[in-house]
Amino acid sequence: MKKIILLNVLFLNLIFSQQTPAPTQDKSVLIFGGITHVGDGQIINNSVIGFTDGKIDLIASSEENWTDKLLNMFSDSNNKKYDTIIDASNHHIYPGIIALNSNLGLVEVDAVRASVDDDEAGIYLPEIRSIIAYNAESKAVESMRPNGVLVAQIAPNGGVISGSSSVVQLDAWNWEDAVIKYDQGLHINWPSPYTFGRWWLGEDRGLKANNNYNKQVNDLKEFFDNSKANMNLDKSMNLKSRSMKAIFEGESTVYLYADDEKEIVDGVLFFKKFGINKIVIVGASEAKNQLDFIKENNIPVVVKQPYRFPQSVDSDPRETFMLAKKMIDKGILVSIDPSGAPQSRVSIRNLPFYAGSFSSYGIDKEVALSMITLNPAKMLGIDSEFGTLEIGKSATLFVSKGDALDIISNNVTHAFISGRNISLETHQTRLWRRYSNKYSNSQ
Repeated sequence: MKKIILLNVLFLNLIFSQQTPAPTQDKSVLIFGGITHVGDGQIINNSVIGFTDGKIDLIASSEENWTDKLLNMFSDSNNKKYDTIIDASNHHIYPGIIALNSNLGLVEVDAVRASVDDDEAGIYLPEIRSIIAYNAESKAVESMRPNGVLVAQIAPNGGVISGSSSVVQLDAWNWEDAVIKYDQGLHINWPSPYTFGRWWLGEDRGLKANNNYNKQVNDLKEFFDNSKANMNLDKSMNLKSRSMKAIFEGESTVYLYADDEKEIVDGVLFFKKFGINKIVIVGASEAKNQLDFIKENNIPVVVKQPYRFPQSVDSDPRETFMLAKKMIDKGILVSIDPSGAPQSRVSIRNLPFYAGSFSSYGIDKEVALSMITLNPAKMLGIDSEFGTLEIGKSATLFVSKGDALDIISNNVTHAFISGRNISLETHQTRLWRRYSNKYSNSQ
């Protein structure tokens, strides 16, 4: 009986600890006086942004005193256009940050196998849809919002073909409520042409050729050949082949996970032979000698976050910070993959700081912002709604007291997803407030 009571208490605690998503916007909002970072390189000082029914309907700049002007403008309730007015003087306004290649909502506790849904057993798994397993109430999801991360690509891991990813907004009741774009991309891990010796078996731990590389590539080619031949069959007859149809017809993007030069070249040429042109490279750690090839094929790249060891022992230790600039200078569309960080699921909240770190190595601050706003929106095919602050686009944005790309000054005061004023409260902020009160009251 005690165990039953305890389980009931824990269950109720879990239910009531979850946040209620913000309701649909029913009151228009005007934010004035802030420094607006549009997301495409533009900065609007002393700006005014208005949005109604989830869409931006006003964005402008003026050197006038907006405080006095707005007080006069809205003193007459009959002429009032905006219901809520927010003074953002000396604050910064940004588009919602977009996280690529995340497993948010797919894993809750690594040590609890039942809560790990990002890595299915198998080699070729195009039929796996990560969105089905997405948990909109995950505590990891809510902890993204206070840093301005408001949209994410939910991607599977494992195998050679991991499955499909979808795009979600991070304040929702369930996965159907969260989804922005279903099954946007198929994630494929290209075989490595090299391997390290298994030192635990007494082998030399040095780098050597992977003798199975050609066989692994041929096996993948055979799977693609069969899938293309059978993709129009009924799903009940061949679900795997049917699930590949979207990439063959250009409706879905291939996310090619490749680091080495040979992986990149072989992988891109492989997909081109099948008529697949919508390709995004994820990783590209050793791509510095293939930048012309990547540019010629017009392929975007999602570079790994900078706080990691270089791929090779003789590499420049600053290489991880400088790679993005080299790509941008070549005219390559670049974004950032936060998944390579330790505890990658929760480290996704540090995405704005990764962009800020890249800016310290020669990338303009506004270009660095585009790496986590406009550029990922383009890669995901949602740039008509997200990624920049423009009239007609989704009112998905946040206000920060300081520079959002600086870990010291980032301090988000307001956040909106499609015009909905979302909560910035998390289980972490509740604990912080709880113990702050404890020690402040004891003094």
